[in-house]
Amino acid sequence: MDDAVNKGKLDGRVAILTGAGGGLGAEAARVLAAHGAHVAIVDIDGDAARRVAAGIEAQGGQVLALQCDISSEAEVSAMVEAVVARFGRVDVLHNNAAILSVEQRRRDRDVVNMDVEAWDRAMAVNLRGAMLCSKYAIREMLKHGRGSVIFVTSGLGVQGDLSLTAYAASKAALIMLARSVAAQYGKQGIRSNALQIGLAPAENAHESMPAPLLEILRENHLTPELGTPRQIADVVAFLASDESAFVTGTTLVADGGFGSHTPSLVAMKALFAQTGAKGM
Repeated sequence: MDDAVNKGKLDGRVAILTGAGGGLGAEAARVLAAHGAHVAIVDIDGDAARRVAAGIEAQGGQVLALQCDISSEAEVSAMVEAVVARFGRVDVLHNNAAILSVEQRRRDRDVVNMDVEAWDRAMAVNLRGAMLCSKYAIREMLKHGRGSVIFVTSGLGVQGDLSLTAYAASKAALIMLARSVAAQYGKQGIRSNALQIGLAPAENAHESMPAPLLEILRENHLTPELGTPRQIADVVAFLASDESAFVTGTTLVADGGFGSHTPSLVAMKALFAQTGAKGM
């Protein structure tokens, strides 16, 4: 995307981005700021939030870094209050934060072997956190009769898998939460959508994931390569802007076609290649 063409489409907007101290959230913050938004970088890791903010500020962006545990209602309320005190309003909420650390992955297993504390933590951060941020941000949006709320979900929220049961359940719930917000506040100018993202490894994730695993995932995409953080951030900017003014109450999928085809597609292609059949 050509930044020169689109820069300015978020001029004057104030965006809160949770889990923006790194990865996809940080890239979304940088892209929204490049389009003219004033951005609040919210993360449980305050130092990480400040590092991202410093980079945006160095590029001339208006930015605020805030440490916040989004599972705490008191902290979320104070966070939104701080954003309004600095920027005067809230126009965009990007509910991006989720807990998916190595330790959480190890404990979030199949149902029989589920660590109940891991289940509760996933729900507290991924689902309760998004609800709380929406509760307080939407109150500010309603004062101006305009706002866009974006809930980051995943293919795991719509497709069964062998592990990450709590993460998947929380992500499925976010799809419904997005629709509820759209139904409840749409007539008052608030749009709400879920953004179902595919694999778009950030920073050094490619090096940390086994090459055979990446190849399996790549083969199941309908694009030549896996996604990039910028590609996801561009979709966030679209949902945040007036370009998506008639898009609400839905799930926008940005996954390179990963979830759109039959599970047998890759195996069938290999069979056709082996037998010389002209399949598709």
